[in-house]
Amino acid sequence: MIRNIVFDYGNVMIRFEPSYMVGRYVNDPDDARLLEKVVFDRLYWDRLDDGSISDSEVVEAVKGRIPERLWAVSEEIYYNWVNNLPEIDGMSDLVSYVKDELGVRVFLLSNISTYFADHASEREELEPFERCIFSAVVGHTKPHADMFEYLCRECKIKPEETLFVDDSAKNIAGAEAFGIKGYLFDGDSARLRKFIDSLLGK
Repeated sequence: MIRNIVFDYGNVMIRFEPSYMVGRYVNDPDDARLLEKVVFDRLYWDRLDDGSISDSEVVEAVKGRIPERLWAVSEEIYYNWVNNLPEIDGMSDLVSYVKDELGVRVFLLSNISTYFADHASEREELEPFERCIFSAVVGHTKPHADMFEYLCRECKIKPEETLFVDDSAKNIAGAEAFGIKGYLFDGDSARLRKFIDSLLGK
């Protein structure tokens, strides 16, 4: 029986869209394309997720790859991305429904930086979660088994009683290899709600 549902954050609870984040500050299409490519390069963001690079190091590395005239706006984009995360329709309501009406424990498990973790208290959509686990803070990342082991140990939950919702097939595969049931999220909160209801016999 499923007693716990663990949600990913980016592109599950909110939309993580570099083009949107850059477009809030830049109008020129060529500049926007360059900044999107460089500021949000996985070369940096994978390391932000595992905590092996600092925000200031990312900003300085970005400056080395763009014209000086774009330095100020690149910093503005980088230090404001946590404020430019639109919620995915229906997901906050779904989490509240799962917790309050179904009586299922809800957790959040995200590959995300310490910069976000430092601002997490400002995000209303995180309030219903019993525990939020951020990769850079705990030193583990999905889809590795040690991340799911940490989740289960720290939250005192059993893999076989847990559903994991993520938009990455790779992360779902990692969870399922650990014994956690996975749901590959496609952006449709209504479809996910039907799946959860069916899974719980509602």
